[in-house]
Amino acid sequence: MSSDQSKTQNGSEQKKSSSDSTQTSISKKTESITPEFEGSLINQLVTRFGDKLVQVIYVRPRRTKIRVPPNEIVQVASFIKDSLGFDHAESVSGTDYPNDNQIEVIYHLSSYSDDKLSSQILALSTRVDRNESRMPTLINIFKSAEYHERETFEMLGVYFEGHPRNERFLLPEDWADIPPLRKEFRIKGR
Repeated sequence: MSSDQSKTQNGSEQKKSSSDSTQTSISKKTESITPEFEGSLINQLVTRFGDKLVQVIYVRPRRTKIRVPPNEIVQVASFIKDSLGFDHAESVSGTDYPNDNQIEVIYHLSSYSDDKLSSQILALSTRVDRNESRMPTLINIFKSAEYHERETFEMLGVYFEGHPRNERFLLPEDWADIPPLRKEFRIKGR
C-alpha cells in the first residue's frame, strides 16, 4: 500500500471514528434528556398498555403528554389515578384540527395528595373525529373534570358519553351557531 493510500485510508477511519463518537454522544444526550422521574411514569404506562396504545408526545421536566385512542381513555385514566397517583384533573381543554378532521381533548392531570406529583402535569390526550365528536366522560374517575368537560362540549362540540350534564354552561341557551372554538366559526358581521 502506498503512503498516499495509507493516509487516505487513515483519514477515512478517523472521520468514521469521529462520526461514530458524535452519534454515540448524540444518543447519550437524547437518553439523558428524558428526566428520570417522568421517564419512570412513561415506562409504567408503556409496560402496562404497550407503545401502540400509549403514544408519548413529549417528556419534559414536570410536563409529560401522552395520547391514547378515545375508546381506551377510561382504562388508561383509571390506571393513572389508581397506580400512578394522579388524583385530579386540573383542566380539560381541546384543540380543533380541521385539516386532520379531528378534535383533540386534553386532560391536565396532577395530584393534591402526593407531594412528589403535585408539581407534575400529565397531559392525557385523545383525538376524536370532528363530525362524530363523541368520547367517554372521565368524571367517574376525576370528579374535577365535570365543568371542564361541559365547557369543552359547549366550545368545541365534543359530546361526553355518560356525562350527566352535556348542556350549555357559558353560552346563551338559545345559541344556534357552531361551537365557537371550531376554526370555521366567524363572528357575524366581520
